[in-house]
Amino acid sequence: MKRSTKIIIALIALLVVARLLLPYFVLRYVNKELADMGSYTGHIDDVDIALLRGAYQINDLRIRKINGKIKEPFVYIPKTDLSVQWQSLLKGKLVGEVETYKPELNFSFSKNESERQTGQEVDWTILVKDLLPIEINRFAVIDGRIDLTSLLTQPKTDLSMHRVNGEIRNIRNVEEKAGSLPSPLWASGDVPGYGGTMRFDANTYLLKPLPDFNYNLRFTNLQMVKLNTLAREYANVDFERGTLSVFSEMAMNDGKLNGYVKPLTKEMKVFKLDENEKRSVGKFFTELLAQGGIAVLKNQKRDQVATRIPLSGTVDNVETSLWPTLFGVLQNAYIEAFKGEFDNDITFKDAVSDFKADFKAKRAEKKEERKERREERKEERKQRREERNKN
Repeated sequence: MKRSTKIIIALIALLVVARLLLPYFVLRYVNKELADMGSYTGHIDDVDIALLRGAYQINDLRIRKINGKIKEPFVYIPKTDLSVQWQSLLKGKLVGEVETYKPELNFSFSKNESERQTGQEVDWTILVKDLLPIEINRFAVIDGRIDLTSLLTQPKTDLSMHRVNGEIRNIRNVEEKAGSLPSPLWASGDVPGYGGTMRFDANTYLLKPLPDFNYNLRFTNLQMVKLNTLAREYANVDFERGTLSVFSEMAMNDGKLNGYVKPLTKEMKVFKLDENEKRSVGKFFTELLAQGGIAVLKNQKRDQVATRIPLSGTVDNVETSLWPTLFGVLQNAYIEAFKGEFDNDITFKDAVSDFKADFKAKRAEKKEERKERREERKEERKQRREERNKN
């Protein structure tokens, strides 16, 4: 056998051995990174390597809270695929992408530390960077699930979301695009506890501490009878029938936001004379008055009650306006019915213009303050001169 042939065979054998041992070393490395995350700890069962794709798969990832009493892990992902994004590599950018299959997130909100599980104590971006030590440019969720436990302790509510799918692309702005929001994001899911669906679409800019965005969010066909646990607690009424849909648009630039929320109910009925459940006299008259209000404020042709609630301000202080909200109810009832769709009148330029207007107002305010201080100093100098002249 020639020397060159022996070398080639030896190299092939070395690559085979390395390929066989690589999953073992990667498994140890990942479990080491997951073992200590402060108040959380994690573990994976297996790793698959795909050298030709420049990728590896993590199987059965579980992250639990240390000393927590929640039965379900905070994160459970049966399969996670982490790989180099070849499309971006061809453009001269070394970035990665992550796909998660059937992930489950189990949040628990409680005043009791051992029963609280929100993940806010961990910087998850550091964990992702440790698992894939190149910048992430795409993240996708396939057929996921989110459970929210005890978000409202009284009454108990089912705020879970199933069949969650979503994707965010161009996180690192690899694809240069005109405009300020280069990273598209979408998510959808079912809301089984209330019988409706959710859809979220946004354009974002993530390369800043407080991201800019412009989003559309809608919840459609929520069954109002499934909201009765909340209605009894906060309004002392029961819904007999009806659906609720909510549409919202929002734009934010540098923490300054502008948008609206548009709730829309159809075929809503509260009062039923021969209700089977025992109800108090107070509840009887409350539901009777509520039904009367619905009759007065609903659009008779479409059998709907709706309004538009404007939102503005900053992330720390979101403000609403009462009179436009009340006028919206009357507009829907007697002028023109709101449509079950987005109004498409909120753009990122609105948030930018609001930010500019706010900046101009602050600049004018500072200018006025400087003017007042100059006047005060001028008056002080005048008084000192008068005192010197007297002496």
